[in-house]
Amino acid sequence: MKYKDYYQTLGVERSASTADIKKAYRKLAHQYHPDVSKDPGGEAKFKEIAEAYATLKDTEKRQEYDNLGKRPAGENFAPPPEWQRQYGAGASAFDDVDLSDLLNAFRSGGRGGRGREHASFPLSGEDYAVTVSVSLEKIYSGGETDIAVEVPEYDEHGLPHRVRRTFRVAIPKGAAEGQRLRLAGKGGPGRNGGKPGDLYIVLKIAPHPLYRASGRDLYLDVALAPWEAALGAAVEIPTLGGNVELNIKPGTSSGQRLRLAGRGLRSPDGVAGDMYAVVQIAVPKKAGKREQALYEQLAAASDFKAREHFKKGTK
Repeated sequence: MKYKDYYQTLGVERSASTADIKKAYRKLAHQYHPDVSKDPGGEAKFKEIAEAYATLKDTEKRQEYDNLGKRPAGENFAPPPEWQRQYGAGASAFDDVDLSDLLNAFRSGGRGGRGREHASFPLSGEDYAVTVSVSLEKIYSGGETDIAVEVPEYDEHGLPHRVRRTFRVAIPKGAAEGQRLRLAGKGGPGRNGGKPGDLYIVLKIAPHPLYRASGRDLYLDVALAPWEAALGAAVEIPTLGGNVELNIKPGTSSGQRLRLAGRGLRSPDGVAGDMYAVVQIAVPKKAGKREQALYEQLAAASDFKAREHFKKGTK
């Protein structure tokens, strides 16, 4: 059997209080949670942390673990005689046994059923937070949507495994990036009759093919032909509330931002942000002969110097 140093795994002293152990677990579990960590070994580390916490958070199980003594992590060892008497087996019988399984089996009665009785206290389930991408359209209009998430559950040995679940979630109109929606009782299951934890859905606005969100404001690139920018035009552009007509004034430049008041995302009290149409001048990738001739005529007739500001900047 390989010895596992649960205190080392959680980064606490062997004299640590239950509160210190819980604090260390929460910090590490958040750091290495598969939904958060980018570490390739994060999920395996998360399981080690959960296994250590499952033992050390329980006073009696922790005492049984401490009775094994302190050894270097990973060292082969045989349980002490009182453990072997409990199982009615010699040291070789534990060669293929995992330490966490042994601790759980010993506490629940072992192979021979001669374990001690333990009081069972109600334990509340863990609260979980899962980040979920939501479309801008759903953020704008609100409404119900099905969200599939993977949440950790613990088996009878206190070890985590991930379970895929689907929930119908009401997205409030005016929801914002980072907002947390609480699903009461949908978190980790309670034990010994304890109430289940809660599941928190953390909203993240999914990338959109047209719009860029900044707070409650939206930005949309609007391509104009050179003559539309020079002469002015009325162009139809899409908004989350439907298409609108945008008047382009003559002489509009690339990069100019045209404000459409109240066409952004709404706040919970109904106040809407703005949309900004960002002008981009688009030219044909390949001009026809007639177009080419007209461009050449324009170049010859115009005294417009697009880079005149370079000269001013070098004086």
